[in-house]
Amino acid sequence: MNVGITCYPTYGGSGIVATELGLELANRGHNVHFISYANPIRLDPGIPRIHYHEVEVSTYPLFQFPPYCLALASRMAEVAEGYNLDLLHVHYAIPHSISAMLARDMLAAKRRLPFVTTLHGTDITLVGADRSYFPITRFSIERSDGVTTVSEYLRTQTVKVFGVTNEIRVIRNFVNCEMYRPEPERHEARYYSPLGDKLLIHISNFRPVKRVLDCVRILYEVRKETPAHLLMVGDGPERGPAEVLARELAVEKHVTFLGKQSHVERVIPQAHVLLLPSELEAFGLAALEAMACGVPPVATRTGGVSELVTDGVSGFLEPVGDVAAQAARVVALLTDDGLHQRMSQAARETALEQFASSQVIPMYEQYYEAVCSR
Repeated sequence: MNVGITCYPTYGGSGIVATELGLELANRGHNVHFISYANPIRLDPGIPRIHYHEVEVSTYPLFQFPPYCLALASRMAEVAEGYNLDLLHVHYAIPHSISAMLARDMLAAKRRLPFVTTLHGTDITLVGADRSYFPITRFSIERSDGVTTVSEYLRTQTVKVFGVTNEIRVIRNFVNCEMYRPEPERHEARYYSPLGDKLLIHISNFRPVKRVLDCVRILYEVRKETPAHLLMVGDGPERGPAEVLARELAVEKHVTFLGKQSHVERVIPQAHVLLLPSELEAFGLAALEAMACGVPPVATRTGGVSELVTDGVSGFLEPVGDVAAQAARVVALLTDDGLHQRMSQAARETALEQFASSQVIPMYEQYYEAVCSR
């Protein structure tokens, strides 16, 4: 198939999933055309059957805000016609699904161009629920030729919040278990922690919903019981406050802010525990990537995380904001080698058996075929 994919080309989960999906589809023989304002961050150039089409947005004095939605729609239609796309797959409802709908209508007199919208979380729970965007978000979902969500939790929320009657297919996030795999020797860990302290890791876009400061607080509590060093991967508005808090708690020497990393599969296996203290997660992609690497997550019991992590088996789930409880779970994992080994193995097996890309990507292929044949 010839598939067009549009996403936010950033370090957020929706862009990462869209990029990984495109790479997996290309590996399976499909031609994938990314259409966005920038090259997706995990998309290395020169990959066979992967194409990138930049959306250029012109600025004029009349436009206080450049009309990206319209420029994107025009580019979608242009690429679809020029490369004979079978369908468009857009990730994150606003504005991508509206642009896809316009592109579909632009080509309606010549050919059919169906589009699939994948909802990822905040496009429903935050942006879409905002009064300014609620009607257009609901309209974009209702007008999509196919709709998927990354968790049963998000499907339920979408129906509850927007009252849509479309069929919504749950296709959970996936991980390439050949790329994300354990490294028992942790050869590069010494570069981050020369003293040999065990590593904790947090990966996010550092937005307030991720509760980044809780990671620093957890480290502070953990170090009262056992040595530990925290790797903070990513960047965003909460990085500055997190750095300030680390200094206030006198743990700044035990925290390394790595910034944005394009190859987290190289960093995650060096850690012993992943911290995911989020206020809300529609799925928890970082937790899945860590589990594939045999790194148990200590996460919050929120959103769709429980569809991924089995509490006490493949990781631990604690209430949002309960730093003491989360820190206690981390201490247990760092000080009990038997517990860590059992949970590490269970986490890896969960990723292999339920969320491996080899199992999930065919679900997308089958859904594409169903949408195109309607």
